[in-house]
Amino acid sequence: MNHLPYIAAAYGLTLAVAVGFSLAAWIRMTRARRRLDAVDPRARAATSPRVAG
Repeated sequence: MNHLPYIAAAYGLTLAVAVGFSLAAWIRMTRARRRLDAVDPRARAATSPRVAG
């Protein structure tokens, strides 16, 4: 009895779900930053590092 297909499918599904959650979090964070910038444009400028030049 070979359990390799079951184990490979479990790891693949776990990886797919983790990537999906990460992508969803990244998209939500991007949207939240845009909404914050729309409400208070100074919020990002105060926290972003300044480039010397």
